[in-house]
Amino acid sequence: MGQSSVSSDEVMVEKGGLIGLTDHAKLLSNRAMTPNYPDPSAIRVNGSYVRVLLDWLDQYQLSAPTLRAAVSRLAPGEQVPLIQWLELLRRAYAVSPGDGRGLEIGACIGPGHVGVLGYLVQASDNLGQALYAYQRFESLFYGIRMAEVVIRGDEAEIGWPVYGGLSLGLLVDETAISALISFLRKIVPNAPNPAEVTFSSPAPDNPAVYEAFFGCPVRFGAPYVAVRFPADYLSIPLPTANPALRQILDRQSVALSNALPGNDPFAFQVQQVFLRLLPDARVSLKDVANEMAISVRTLQRRLTQSGQTFQGLLDRTRQELAQSYLRDPSLSLFEITMLLGFAEQSSFNRAFKQWVGVSPGAWRGDN
Repeated sequence: MGQSSVSSDEVMVEKGGLIGLTDHAKLLSNRAMTPNYPDPSAIRVNGSYVRVLLDWLDQYQLSAPTLRAAVSRLAPGEQVPLIQWLELLRRAYAVSPGDGRGLEIGACIGPGHVGVLGYLVQASDNLGQALYAYQRFESLFYGIRMAEVVIRGDEAEIGWPVYGGLSLGLLVDETAISALISFLRKIVPNAPNPAEVTFSSPAPDNPAVYEAFFGCPVRFGAPYVAVRFPADYLSIPLPTANPALRQILDRQSVALSNALPGNDPFAFQVQQVFLRLLPDARVSLKDVANEMAISVRTLQRRLTQSGQTFQGLLDRTRQELAQSYLRDPSLSLFEITMLLGFAEQSSFNRAFKQWVGVSPGAWRGDN
């Protein structure tokens, strides 16, 4: 991040505070001027998220067979490049042109479209913790972290930067922001409207559509995309709160990030399959290839192209998950063995000792 000029009334909520945000939330009073953001070509969206287009087509009873076929070809765990997602949105717009079409699409969002990130948000204690979970693990959804949460006096903001002055386009942005707001509205009964929504794109022909959807002023041509709301909204409790589930999901998310640093969409997709198959002890090459609807040879070739081996990626993922689970005293060694897909605890013990040099029990006692 570049330098930011932080005023005295711009406050960051510390770890352990009322709303559960931590010092990972960066202060960006000069966000549009920061120069070193990642290349937009690094951005991916999850295949499950892309399938929201099918729900939108169904809800509005639109046929669009070619668009349906293009979306259906994408596997739920697939990482879809931003340019491909934009093209699909443009095709959706061509099916039913009009201002605010992305708002309709985003409003069809559900937990199944956002995977582990959605469940993390739902399991949070309150709205502030949910926004922090979104910011912290956004890379599990988009491939990189973009969102920044900041509190200035009595106002909170979650915002997304403009990459070197390049806007991602109103259609992409309005779909993403409407999905976020719609998801929160679905899990928080009578959720209050934002105080303001800003887009970096020029104003459309009918901006009133946007203000009607968000229930607040909407500003176009802004320095960056953001949603603002009173800071006290962050303490609103979530009826879906599940602290135990959130801790497990949080640990899994951290472990996946640690096992695969950097931006490697295909290897990340394989990791997501590992996470689904490990508790069922089905993590052979054939099992993973079948789950991804590709051949074993293709799976091996694509991992090699990304500098990975199947066994190496599996071992790193298991090791990070194991260390994460072992930090939770409520999980027994037997339960951890099952979560990691080992047939016997002795097999887990041997593997863990190879990874870190000591047994799981000894490692847990030292940490």
